[in-house]
Amino acid sequence: MFFRRKGKLKKETDQKLWESLNQLKEEWMRNKILVEKSIDPNVKLINDLKITEAKYFYLVREAKIRNLTANYK
Repeated sequence: MFFRRKGKLKKETDQKLWESLNQLKEEWMRNKILVEKSIDPNVKLINDLKITEAKYFYLVREAKIRNLTANYK
């Protein structure tokens, strides 16, 4: 009786993780392109790129641990 919400909570959490993963990937790619096209990139821009990259790969590891698939669209 108490464990019925477990499946629903997992699905909701997986959905949020998938959305965050996609959002961070887009932000990371946007920053990466900006740094590549920049002649003399700002230090802040490079730091933002490294931070978003680290966050993205952290979420990728979390998705791997949770066995998340691409069914959450």
